[in-house]
Amino acid sequence: MGRGRVQLKRIENKINRQVTFSKRRSGLLKKAHEISVLCDAEVGLIVFSTKGKLFEYANDSCMERILERYERYSFAERQPVPTAQTSMGSWTLEHAKLKARLEVVQRNQKHYAGEDLESLSMKELQNLEGQLGSALKHIRSRKYQLMHESISMLQKKDKLLQEQNNQLSKKVKEREKELAEQNQETNSSSFVLPQHLDSPHLGGEAYDNGEVEGGNSQQETATNTVMPQWMLRHLNN
Repeated sequence: MGRGRVQLKRIENKINRQVTFSKRRSGLLKKAHEISVLCDAEVGLIVFSTKGKLFEYANDSCMERILERYERYSFAERQPVPTAQTSMGSWTLEHAKLKARLEVVQRNQKHYAGEDLESLSMKELQNLEGQLGSALKHIRSRKYQLMHESISMLQKKDKLLQEQNNQLSKKVKEREKELAEQNQETNSSSFVLPQHLDSPHLGGEAYDNGEVEGGNSQQETATNTVMPQWMLRHLNN
């Protein structure tokens, strides 16, 4: 026999009502997930039990964003043509919406800081842990990128300083070499005798050829102008 059709009315038996609620709730959540995957739809589902317990489902987007989108579209459809009488009411509603959003942001900020976690369920704590892990991953990636850029910049500066140091060392060596060459030329020039020192040889040849003293006196006169007295006395002796 086939299953009979269930009459749509409140189930009086408390246990049967709870079992039916659990089964239908699971099926409803499953159907919401299927339609979000198959149709690429943005789905948000909220269910409150008779005891006030919350059951919700939202696809990749967060529930707060889905609710804000629903309120925005529904408010735009219900909003009449603005008049002077309704302008104050619209601003009041907008203020209430902004205040609610601010409260949500402040609550999320406290959760991210590890505060007021007592009201969160296991699923909400797992979602919060995943969000913090993803944020920490991005933060570390950015930190490593900045460290790599800083190290590369320091290496470039070190290479530039080494090149400048090598150039300065090369210039210093070239300068020292030039000064050494100048000092060597100065020392060698101070020990060179004048070309007139060849004249004593001529005087010796005159003695060998038996020249007269007059020629010798003329030679002495010629050498006196370029030779010191001690050298002339040596030649005469």
